[in-house]
Amino acid sequence: MRMSDDSADGTEAVVLDVLRHGRSGDDRAAFRRGQVGFAVGTEEFELYEFLMADDSDVSIGDRVRVAPDADADLDRVSTVTYDDLSGGAQSELEYVVEELVEANPEPFLDFYNEAGAVSLRLHQLNLLPGIGDTLRDKILDERKRGPFESFADLADRVDGLHDPKEIIVERVLKELKGEDVKYHAFTPSDRGE
Repeated sequence: MRMSDDSADGTEAVVLDVLRHGRSGDDRAAFRRGQVGFAVGTEEFELYEFLMADDSDVSIGDRVRVAPDADADLDRVSTVTYDDLSGGAQSELEYVVEELVEANPEPFLDFYNEAGAVSLRLHQLNLLPGIGDTLRDKILDERKRGPFESFADLADRVDGLHDPKEIIVERVLKELKGEDVKYHAFTPSDRGE
């Protein structure tokens, strides 16, 4: 599932970490000397690295525009993989993803409401951690009675599904980390894994 990030202002991201004195050991001189930041896209969970102007006041948790034209404080914005993130950015990622899912639950509820077969033997719902065939069938049966309106509605109606939001967050993180993921449901699949 790809979520559209075509807003009038471009692609927005949440800053995960800022290295005010650069990244030691980086082969790129500008990234070794300048202020470096890391962010995650608010819509498709793309991971970004960027340089910041010396007088930039960008901080962890700030929202910045990374594409098509980055904010004035940002330079050399590029997509990266999870392993390219700083340790601080990796630590912050789970909290930010959880906040983003909570702030915009519609695409994820749509996933529960509309997920279909990936192949003859695999259903999209089975891509979610902890969703086996029995729980998948309960979700499919219950959604025939009407769409799920919220994560709470989903948890109330499907016996055994305790935290549907956390399941989504766990899957997003798994995809971002590249943990044995053949199919991408929530993140771009062209990360070069």
